[in-house]
Amino acid sequence: MELRHLRYFIAVAETGSLTVAAERRLHTSQPSLSRQIKDLEDQVGAELLVRSARGVELTEAGKVFFDHARMALSQVDAGIEAARRAAQPAKQRFALGFLTGQEMTWLSEAMHILRAELPNIDVTVSSDYSPDLADAVARGKLDLAFLRAEPDYDLIYRSVKQEPLVVLMPSDHRLASRDTIKPSDLVGEPFIGMGKKANVLGNVINTYLESAGVAFTPEQLVDNPAMVMSLVSSTRGVTLIPSYVQNLMPWSVVSRPLAGKAPTIDLAVGYSKSNNSPILKMFLSHLDELIARVSTPKP
Repeated sequence: MELRHLRYFIAVAETGSLTVAAERRLHTSQPSLSRQIKDLEDQVGAELLVRSARGVELTEAGKVFFDHARMALSQVDAGIEAARRAAQPAKQRFALGFLTGQEMTWLSEAMHILRAELPNIDVTVSSDYSPDLADAVARGKLDLAFLRAEPDYDLIYRSVKQEPLVVLMPSDHRLASRDTIKPSDLVGEPFIGMGKKANVLGNVINTYLESAGVAFTPEQLVDNPAMVMSLVSSTRGVTLIPSYVQNLMPWSVVSRPLAGKAPTIDLAVGYSKSNNSPILKMFLSHLDELIARVSTPKP
């Protein structure tokens, strides 16, 4: 069994399509991909994938194998990244990731702490969806990320902030004149839901709405904050979203707090327990200081 067998299998499992995986992820032909999957199944001794009306789905054996295959590839990638860093020890490096938009709040203060301790450190910064950040941390591509606590990854998470959810709506919406919004006020409005990349947030929203006794069938499912705001504006829809997005809002949308006790979602820092970087250890030792600096109102 070779690593490419695992990569091919994971690509098909994640896309749900041999064609999409072959053309967009792996840049190979579908017949070649099918042969690789068949070789893998022969080596495992079990059928891993089956065709259905919805595309390609995992069998029960495939579901079990998928988790182990993804973990194995993560460990290999992390080992490669660690080896590359060890081969270039002269320059101290630290890779930070941020849930898109959160860098506006946290990056400046994080850099202040890093530069104060290590003035010549080489810091790389990226922003992405939360699951992609978790995957990058697990693979050793990032040392630490500000993200949601993604349950599918074996990382250590420490909460740095609880963010209340707010209602997002067009700036001239009929509810914009209210000081607070009840969930029942949103009934009948086009609702923008959270997509797969924002699954943790989507679960918080759904749990809150269920407890409030209201239900919505989303008009659209989106992940990116910019796309959420664009759809709210263009479709005259509404949604619930963490309050940090208020820093990114254009004039065409406004936010209002929820009435009563609003639900919250944790922003966490995530890192791998196998990462022995002394820079990571130093940064974590200043985490309480970082939280305090960000929480202090700026003049």
